[in-house]
Parts: sequence; structure tokens; C-alpha cells
Amino acid sequence: MAQTPDCSDLSTHLTGIIAAMSEGPGVYLMKAAGGEIIYVGKAINLKKRVASYFQRQNAHGAKTALMVARVAEIDTVVTASEKEALILESNLIKRHRPRFNVVLKDDKRYPSLRIDIHAAYPRIEIVRKTRKDGAVYFGPYSSAQAVRQTVKLINKTFPLRKCSDRTLSHRTRPCIHHQMGQCLAPCCLSVDPKAYREIVKEVILFLKGRTPELIRRIRRHMLKASDALEFETAAALRDRMVALEKTLERQVTVTTDFMDRDVIGISGNHDFRLVTVMTLRRGFLQGVRHFEFIHAAPEKGELVAQFLAQYYQQAHAIPVEVLVPELPENNALLEETLSEWRMRRVRVLRPIRGEKRRLLEMAENNSENTLRERLQKATGEAAVLEGLKRRLRMDRIPLRIECFDNSHLAGTNPVSAMVVFVAGRPHKAAYRRYTTRTVSSPDDYASMAEVLRRRYGKLGPSTPEPDLLLVDGGKGQVNIAVAVLGRLGLTGRFAIAGIAKKDVEKEETQDKIYLPNRANPVNLGTDGRLLLMLEQIRDEAHRFALTFQRKQRARKMIKSALDGVAGVGPKRKRLLMKHFGSLKKIRAATEDELSRLPGINTALAEAIKRGLS
Repeated sequence: MAQTPDCSDLSTHLTGIIAAMSEGPGVYLMKAAGGEIIYVGKAINLKKRVASYFQRQNAHGAKTALMVARVAEIDTVVTASEKEALILESNLIKRHRPRFNVVLKDDKRYPSLRIDIHAAYPRIEIVRKTRKDGAVYFGPYSSAQAVRQTVKLINKTFPLRKCSDRTLSHRTRPCIHHQMGQCLAPCCLSVDPKAYREIVKEVILFLKGRTPELIRRIRRHMLKASDALEFETAAALRDRMVALEKTLERQVTVTTDFMDRDVIGISGNHDFRLVTVMTLRRGFLQGVRHFEFIHAAPEKGELVAQFLAQYYQQAHAIPVEVLVPELPENNALLEETLSEWRMRRVRVLRPIRGEKRRLLEMAENNSENTLRERLQKATGEAAVLEGLKRRLRMDRIPLRIECFDNSHLAGTNPVSAMVVFVAGRPHKAAYRRYTTRTVSSPDDYASMAEVLRRRYGKLGPSTPEPDLLLVDGGKGQVNIAVAVLGRLGLTGRFAIAGIAKKDVEKEETQDKIYLPNRANPVNLGTDGRLLLMLEQIRDEAHRFALTFQRKQRARKMIKSALDGVAGVGPKRKRLLMKHFGSLKKIRAATEDELSRLPGINTALAEAIKRGLS
């Protein structure tokens, strides 16, 4: 039975909590004074594990010691087994995102490939979110460009359909892909589902990295077709095999045993960790991904356990082997859990010598090189921000910059937008779009005043404020910002600057930066990176505002054109726009084309044509 810790630093309250803890398996949640969950952990023996934090405080690293010093409350959840504790820990970390845990970002922003094997004629899709819908997923991939290139190669090599389910059900004649020999045209022609599924199996083999096996399979089918005097089929299979052989030549072979494995490399320290995952399939290097973790307390072994549990919970394909730089304490449990998820045995190994050790060193070298590059880039961005502070005469470094821009088309559909850059990088979750409420005419000053009032008129303790407010415009826009902030009682809370485009007629060579109460633009010195950063922020604000303005204009055009048509409500408007793509194409469509859409009969198609004429 674990001894209750006797430590002068441990409050009576926490001593009582630990004394009452279960000695069974479970999860513990450490909380700060305000109730914030700062760490989630699991244990075979809850009492013994939690007590160890307070009994051996001198043995802790700096981050763990800092975490322990902040603990004011501890909650526990008892589970039936250590395996349940592992899964619960991973889910709680993902939900609460504690500061001192390894928190793996959700992969929804990364593209994956999806094949719905239950469809009559499956196709390959690029998706951003995976679901448990019975489809086969590959990825997620860190590079959208690489995914598009892969899909392009598959579509060129394998004659799968390219069209959507909606287009498939309404197409009346084969598309150009069929004419080019890149689609069997199941939309219009009679295609044997069994033969089609054989092609789908080949695509899945290719995406799994089984290219050599796939080439052997295609060669057998080619020879069989040739013996049966089906020369056109044999020629198509030959072309497919040649294309795959060329692809195979470009792939990098890194092992001789042709096994599926992931190799984990870790670099950095407690303040900044970089975890690198090298994906190997059948001995070929499929890709390398990097994950950043800031202020993560765990040592390498615990980091490995928390990372792998979250990484493979996000629908990543689990390989036969995972090579790691350090084994976690509960490695047997981790292997058992991963094996259960994969439904085949998975081994987590720390190689000491040989080819596997070489792979681990390769992953760690990749991690260290990437970490060095990212730190150098961050150092450069920090130098630029320091330079802006000095040149703009600010009292603090502009870590958070908010930039506003207005957009309209000949005075119609006026909108505004705000973009936010944190530490020199776009923080897109904080972007905001504004439809002007009090301004209907093309008055940039009035629009800017309204938007600034709406943004800064409701600043509160939990609302972040910028270090630098940047407006798109010259002295006039800067004066508007100064006046608005003055009326809101925010004078001097943060710096204000305006960026005006160069005047080509006056032969100006660069954009100008204006500050309040100063007639002439600021001299940013010889470091061109300062102006370049401000220009990039202004251009991003302009892009964001313009995109919003175009969407608003398109929405109003659709509303004005289709709203008067009886029987066309919001759902049918969306259906028409999704199918045809634009109002112009809807106008150009025939009544027969309109009536093919679900929910639109001949009478309604005639009404739509009359309403748009």
C-alpha cells in the first residue's frame, strides 16, 4: 500500500485527496487554482502514481516541477483496466488540451484520400475529414499538392470514374475521360461491376505502397489476356504496368525486409519538442511529417506513449512495427492497445543496432534538421518584429497585429475584413468579416470607423487586443482610427499605423507607412523585411475582404434573380448553384437539363426559365 506523502510543500487538502485515492487503475486530472486542467495522466495504481509527484520533487525536470507547484486540486477516474485508462487519457487530453500534456492537433485540416468500397462504382476523393462510414481512407497527408499529384497519377493510370455521384446519375453520354481511355464510363455504358472492383483493388494496393505486388498482379492479367487473344485489354494493362514501373523507379527504398513500419524521431527540449514520423510501406519511404509541441512536460518515454495513442486514434493506418527512440513504461499495454485497434499484432521497438537503428537515426536527423530550420525562421521573424517595434516607436514588440481593409464594387455590397497575425504568422481562427450596417455609399472613412467601433467597442478581460492596429490607407485612415479609439477611451492602449500604396505617377518606389501625428511616412531603414511583412499582412487583409465581397455579391445576385420564381426556395437555389456553378449557366440551361434535377419538374423548369429571362 502506497505511503501518504509527508512533504512540507504539500497542502493538507492535497494530502487528504491522495490518502483517499484508489489503488486501482485509472486516470488523474491535475488542476490549477482556477480549476483549469493542466495535466492528465494514467496509472496502474492511482495513489502510488500521484503520490510520486510529491515524494520525489527534486528528481523532476524543470517543467514537471513547475506543473507540480501549480497543482491545487486532483480529480481521479477509476477504470476497469489499464487499457481503458490509456484510451480515456487520450480522449481527455484531446478534449481539455492541458498545458503540460502532449496535445496532438486534429488532422481535419490535412487532406486524406477516400474510396467508398460499398458504392456500385467507387471513385477516389480528396477529403478533409475522415468518418467511420465503411469507406477506405488513406492519409492524412501533410502536402495537399502531393495528394493532388497522387490522384492525378491514379486517374491517368486506372480507369476509375471521375464524376460525382450526382453527375453519375444524370449523365447522358460519356465524358472526355472515357474518350481518352481514362474512364470505363459506368455512367452510360454497361460495365461489369466485378471487373471494375478488380481495378479498385489495384488502386488500394497502390495506395498501400504495394506497387511491386501490383505490378506482378497486372503482368499476370496481361499475359492471361494476351493468351485469350484480347489484345486491346492486354495493351491497356501493359501501359498501366509501365506507368507503375516508372513510379516505382522514383520511390526511395530504405529497407531490405519490405515491412510496413513507422519510425519516430524526437528533437528539442522541454520547452519545444519536434516529433517526426517517417512512414515506410513495403520498404519504401512514403512520407515524413512533423509535429510541434510547446511546453510539453513529459520525458521522451511518456511523450512517445501519449503521442502514439493520439496519433493512431486519428484514423492513421497502424503498421506492423513502430520504431521509437525510447520505450514508454507501459510499452506492453501500448502494444496490446495498438494491436487491438489494428486487429493484428503491432510491436513498438527501440532498436540498438543494425538496419532498424539506422532508420531511427535517419528519423532523428530529419527531426533535428527540421527543428533547426524552424528555429532559424522563428529567430528571423522575431528580428523583424523587434525591428518594427523600434522603427514604429512602439513600447512593446508587435506580437499580435490586426489589419483592417474595406472592399466594394462601384459602391455596391460594401464589406470590411480583419486579419490577425501572431508572431509574424497568420492566425486564421481570429479572422473576422463585417457587413457594414450604417454605411450604404462608397465611404471608406465611414466604413472603417464603423468596423473599428464594432471591433474595439466591446473589449473585455477575455478579449485579446492587438499590439499594433494596421489600417489599409494613408493619413486619413490613420486619423479615423485615432478618433474612434479616442472616443472609446482606448487612446494609447496599442499602436496604430497605416500602409498606403505607392503612387506610380509620382514615381514612388515603395509603399508608405504612416503613424499618428506625423505628416511624413516612416523611414523603415534598409531592412526590406520590415516593409515586406506589413505588405504581406495588408495583402492578406485585402484578399480576405475581396473574397467576402464577391461571395456577398454572388449571394445577392442569386437572391434577386431567383427569389421571384414561385417554387424555388433556399434548398432548390443551392441545388441549382451546386449543379450548374453560376447564374449564367442556369440561364443557359435548357428546360430539359433543369428538369433532370431532383425536385424540379417540367412546369417548374419552365417557371425558372421565365423568371431568368
